Amino acid sequence: MKHFKTLSAYLEYLELPRPEHPMLSVFSSVRNNFLPCPKKSSPPITNDCYSISLKKIIKGSLTYGRTKYDFTNGALFFISPRQVLQWDNNMIFEQKGFSINFHEDFLKGTELAHQIKKYGFFSYSVNEALHLSPKEEKLIEGIVESIDIEYQNNQDRFSKDIIISQLSTLFKYTNRFYERQFINRKDFSNDLLEQFNQQLESYFDSEQLQKIGIPSILQIANKLSVSQRYLSDTLKKETGKTSTEHLHLYLINEAKNILLNPSKTISEVAYELGFEYPPYFSRLFKKKEGISPSEYRKKYKMN
Repeated sequence: MKHFKTLSAYLEYLELPRPEHPMLSVFSSVRNNFLPCPKKSSPPITNDCYSISLKKIIKGSLTYGRTKYDFTNGALFFISPRQVLQWDNNMIFEQKGFSINFHEDFLKGTELAHQIKKYGFFSYSVNEALHLSPKEEKLIEGIVESIDIEYQNNQDRFSKDIIISQLSTLFKYTNRFYERQFINRKDFSNDLLEQFNQQLESYFDSEQLQKIGIPSILQIANKLSVSQRYLSDTLKKETGKTSTEHLHLYLINEAKNILLNPSKTISEVAYELGFEYPPYFSRLFKKKEGISPSEYRKKYKMN
């Protein structure tokens, strides 16, 4: 797999124009009425750059996870350093929009270097792009135009601070718009929770818990065709609980049923549920239920 350490090498591979700055490039149709398109296809590659792109599809349709979206609106994509990229020529993009690429070292020594790691959208898969309303798209394009103007000007000692400030503003608005997308996708969130529980049920029924242990959230997310971060964020927004909390709830509910079998010890129940250490199971059960597994069993017998 090819890896590109510099922005220039990465853009050269994409067959795009050389950047005006060694660590930053801005391509925008906002001012130039034309967005250069990268090479039509590529095998898996990685690089050390962040990328933000707004593109529209004029042919084909996009499916995100199990949900289809209106492709006439802009889709904002975020890519972080060392994320594996691959594309083919099945999709045709309109030559409008923008693409901002910057090397991770461009942020060194700035507050944004720490802030950017807190933005979940940089850890989302490409199939979890942000779908902008026309009003949101216009606002984002205005910020990008300001970045492009500064990028095209002669560089001076103020240039980097101004561009980073504008990037920070761009990310803050993006964060707000992602919040809106999660709210608007309530039905999808409910569906995702149902699929999440179905995956656990299937895993439990196949007796993999005893053989392999408790599944990781990453395993479940892969089965659902979404990223681990996106799965947790979506469930958190809709239900108030993270994917890990939902996993624990499922295990505790299963534990309640198994505990009703008096012939099984607490340790046997823990092992059956995939817990490697029974004391951890007991602590988790008490944390969620307020009583220990043995106390729960006694309480049920009394009823």
